[in-house]
Amino acid sequence: MDILPNPGKKLTVEINGEKWLRLPIKTHFITIDDELTEVIKKYVLPQARRADFVLLGQKIVSILQKRVVYKKDLKVGFWAKFLSRFAKKTPYGFSVGNPLKMQLAINLAGLPRILFASFIAGILKIFGIYGIFYRVAGNQINQLDGFYGEAFPQYSETGILGPIDCDNLCQKLKEKYGFSFAVVDVNDLGGNVLGKSKDLKGKEKLLLKILKDNPAGQGKEQTPILILRKYVETF
Repeated sequence: MDILPNPGKKLTVEINGEKWLRLPIKTHFITIDDELTEVIKKYVLPQARRADFVLLGQKIVSILQKRVVYKKDLKVGFWAKFLSRFAKKTPYGFSVGNPLKMQLAINLAGLPRILFASFIAGILKIFGIYGIFYRVAGNQINQLDGFYGEAFPQYSETGILGPIDCDNLCQKLKEKYGFSFAVVDVNDLGGNVLGKSKDLKGKEKLLLKILKDNPAGQGKEQTPILILRKYVETF
């Protein structure tokens, strides 16, 4: 089956003189009722080759790990409502600018740490320095997702925590299926490698260069898995 690039993206990119295919794998809408092994069996095994890198999006790994919080179970307090007003907004969601996500951050890190992170971030914002809030707050707060239903209404009522134990997960998948695996958090603003199989150690910068333009997309593409493959020209 032919795999097409997402709108506005290229299937092939050249990095350090080498060409790479970035194959976006379209899936059904993955929920906590799905199992990772079944997702890989259905979508990865028919497409992947032995030397491929299989990249799993952070969000689907969290969902498959059942790392979700429901709006109905979250009580938003005064500090979450107050602090969220000062968070930087982006075109791709509201992060802790959403009171629900700020409350999750408080629940994860504790109110004193969030207050301290907010204070430091507020001071540095005067000097045009952004992003320090997440570094000070820690606790995977920069990986909070959900409570935002523009692309998928299903996420409007659900918050998604960061995935856990990603290195170990990727190594087990490597041993089971033979492919190199990584869990990545990539959007149109940047990216991070959250975990990888041992054979990908030291290749994090290469992966992020290959993914710089976010070939999986930022909206309704529904391609949470990417297969990376060195491009070999045939004559």
